[in-house]
Amino acid sequence: MDDAVTTHQAEEDARNDKILIWVNGALKPRGAAMVSVYDSGFMLGDGVWEGLRLYNGRWGFLDEHLDRLFEAAKAIDLDIGLDRAGLRAALEETRAANGMHGDAHARLMVTRGVKQRPFQHPALSVSGPTLVIIMEHSRPSLPRPIRLATVPHLRGLPMTQDPKLNSHSKLNCILACIAAEKAGADEALMLDVHGFVNTTNACNFFIVRKGEVWTSTGDYCMNGITRQKVIELCRANDIPVFERNYSLVETYGAEEAFLTGTFGAQTPVGEIDGRQIGDGRMGAMTQRIRALYADLVARDG
Repeated sequence: MDDAVTTHQAEEDARNDKILIWVNGALKPRGAAMVSVYDSGFMLGDGVWEGLRLYNGRWGFLDEHLDRLFEAAKAIDLDIGLDRAGLRAALEETRAANGMHGDAHARLMVTRGVKQRPFQHPALSVSGPTLVIIMEHSRPSLPRPIRLATVPHLRGLPMTQDPKLNSHSKLNCILACIAAEKAGADEALMLDVHGFVNTTNACNFFIVRKGEVWTSTGDYCMNGITRQKVIELCRANDIPVFERNYSLVETYGAEEAFLTGTFGAQTPVGEIDGRQIGDGRMGAMTQRIRALYADLVARDG
């Protein structure tokens, strides 16, 4: 069996050894970019984040990403400390300092800041927030379609930890990914609380059956921006698309499957639970959607 791959696999790029990272308003070399051990994000996973992709000097769908970030911050009662213009300026300063124009990925992270004592109450965060932007040169490099394994870890109910929240607390998804790796797969296929196919540990999930594109209802998964763009592109181009409940049985019988996410856009899936999907390669519908998405990014990204 060949080596495992991930949905965020990228070509090695030596320039990343010398990147500058934005930490609370200062650009710092990679080796000097640090936060306190008392930081709420390090200590408790108390924070929210966004991943952004740079295309031809522009951040793809930046308004939607900022909308989601501010909504998440409001949901956890976190003051980001910058307005939208301030975040745009911070992104541009970091981009320019690193000389990036395309094939770059940014991780914008906000935590509740440094705590006075190592306990969870938000009132113990006495300075902050902490805001970090990591920007890397990254060209996706996928040697083959992704292999998935279904795992027992679920995307849960919103009264526990709402799966729509892009929070720093990712342990449930990490445990799912570990379970998939133990099963010989690359990443995990996660079900919802009713046993229907939902998402993977890192990306949203789609299948193609008889010319139709299916994805989950969206009730228990990250409200992915790339996911929504794919749904909108299908509707605009007369491709039947459905947000619906569907089972593993229906998934195993799909002609194609693919993942969506900011980093990889649309990533083909070749195998699920040891069952080959289609011919094991990227299918015609996935290729068509990738082309439509690339055109959208060129126009509107």
